[in-house]
Amino acid sequence: MKKKLLSLLFCLPLFGQAQNLYNYGFNGTTADLTTAGWVRTNQSTTASTTLWTVASYTPVVVSATVNPTPFQTQAYTTGQTCPIPNGQDGTPNTFALVNFTSTSSTLTSGATISNWLISPVVTVQNGDVISFYTRLGKYSATNTASYADNLQVRMSTNGAATVNPSTGPTAVGDFTNLLVEINPTQNLTSYPTNWTQYSYTVTGLTGPTAVKIGFRYFVTNGGPNGSNSDIIGIDTFSVDRPLGTQDFFAKNFSVFPNPANDVLNIAAKNGMEIKGIQVTDLNGRIVKSVAVQGQAEAQINVSDLTAGAYFVSVQSNEGTATSKFLKN
Repeated sequence: MKKKLLSLLFCLPLFGQAQNLYNYGFNGTTADLTTAGWVRTNQSTTASTTLWTVASYTPVVVSATVNPTPFQTQAYTTGQTCPIPNGQDGTPNTFALVNFTSTSSTLTSGATISNWLISPVVTVQNGDVISFYTRLGKYSATNTASYADNLQVRMSTNGAATVNPSTGPTAVGDFTNLLVEINPTQNLTSYPTNWTQYSYTVTGLTGPTAVKIGFRYFVTNGGPNGSNSDIIGIDTFSVDRPLGTQDFFAKNFSVFPNPANDVLNIAAKNGMEIKGIQVTDLNGRIVKSVAVQGQAEAQINVSDLTAGAYFVSVQSNEGTATSKFLKN
């Protein structure tokens, strides 16, 4: 099946009160990525020249020969003007993207896509939060995907000495730590069709560590003649250090019951005021979020969560604190 290139011109907010260690909003141009220290490498089977780029769309009038530009919030039909798509913050053309043309169009069947966008060095420690937004570029009248996409977010702990993937689609170089994977089963419904935030809380380090984060567009049976792969975008990459540590949480909040079945209770101590609660699963997806009006006690319903371990973050008047709880 032949796919059409869509006129390419080339998990919910985290709570505040955190120290920002690094952020990149993908404004500007693709050349600015290199200037900012980002690295792009396409390790797909029979890799094409396609690399991650910063969006540079223009408005188009849809016709029989002109497709709507992707990353829209509604479908556009013949005769309608399709506007420049917006990034997560609503600003036009402020996101990075990659698509199915990562493999050669001369292939007669699907291939493995492994197309990387790698961050500059950031020094992190346990408890830091890595977050980003992503969405499918596809928009149809039914708001569903036509081809399945997958994104892996990986980490190297070798800092400036990191060995980048360089030997084909299965290689990950020093990026052996898988932090988040979106739609690993490559189905048509699990990748978000609107800008959605994902996050990962850093664990397992022995102390402050220089790392690089790799966004890997990873799709099997993809490419122009494959059954999978279309187009995805990412935006608003941020690394933050919550003001609250585990000790801070233990001194100022209690969570009960733990394990929880239906409702998780959070009680503040020492005059703290709860302003919000957020629950994140171990894959980094924000699964629950509730605002609270400066109360000493609050609850969040967890009855619909799958059994397992989760992180609960509590925003207070003195900062944000995070702890782990179990759902029965």
